[in-house]
Amino acid sequence: MNRRLVPHVFRWFAFASFLSMILIVLSGAAVRLTGSGLGCPDWPTCFHGRVTGSWSIHPLIEYANRMVTVTLVILTGVTFVASLMRLPRRRDLTMLAGGLILGVIADAVLGGFVVYTKLNPWLVSMHMLLSLTMVVIAAVLYHRSKYLYGPGTRNDVRDPHFRRVAQLLWVPFVVLLITGTVTTGSGPHAGSSQGQVRAKRLPFAFSSAAWVHSLAAVLFIGIVVGLLVAIWRSGAPKALQLGVRRLVIISLVQAAIGVTQYLTHVPAVLVELHVAGAVSLTIGMTQFMLRQNAHDREPGTEKRSETINKADVPFVLQS
Repeated sequence: MNRRLVPHVFRWFAFASFLSMILIVLSGAAVRLTGSGLGCPDWPTCFHGRVTGSWSIHPLIEYANRMVTVTLVILTGVTFVASLMRLPRRRDLTMLAGGLILGVIADAVLGGFVVYTKLNPWLVSMHMLLSLTMVVIAAVLYHRSKYLYGPGTRNDVRDPHFRRVAQLLWVPFVVLLITGTVTTGSGPHAGSSQGQVRAKRLPFAFSSAAWVHSLAAVLFIGIVVGLLVAIWRSGAPKALQLGVRRLVIISLVQAAIGVTQYLTHVPAVLVELHVAGAVSLTIGMTQFMLRQNAHDREPGTEKRSETINKADVPFVLQS
């Protein structure tokens, strides 16, 4: 029998993939912060052709992270198949789901190079940035799975000026992420532990890298705070107000964690929280960009039955 998935069922596959991309970032950070990056010195096996290494803590943590990656490959594969079975089938959802598969595989291969280069800090930084890119793709997939996209569907720009600003906001945000990974790559958490080959650090003083990263953070926070004031004073749609407000809150919390971890000599727990903050900020940026256009919900995915409110009406059409 030819089985098909209705949109509201496919949404849960997209949501599962979205959560899994968040999990791989956090578990990867835990590997580095516990000094387990070289717990399994081989790849894809753990040690001398064996699937698992010794039953000590570092090999177990590293191999558990690899099992998370394997699970992700399976889950993204299932999501891709579900996108093909979805009725009606949408090309954008299929391409996004396929992109997740390619991204997870690329991330796994890059992880292999990280292991064989004994945690080369440049590759570790690329590993983190690629993982965050996958979070963006997964967030877009989940969002689009809930809304109607394509010819003949509603696609109203809520405010053309703020939409342009939202696009340009990605420039300082990417700079913020890059300087953050450079700071981490210069810091004390190399990912190795005592008794292992000592992992190299980036050729920058940690204090200098942290200072540059803090400047990037101040610039980004200043822009989003200014954007918050502009959006609220202009009376822009509620969707934009909520989106930028979340960005400001996450940015301020993230900044507070960053300052605290620097002043307390970068404890691993706070670094993990800072990584979680980076993931949250990445999701917030993606959602704010997606909020710039208004779309109707897919049938069956509505939160409640109601008429279109002011937040869904294009700002340019409001009096």
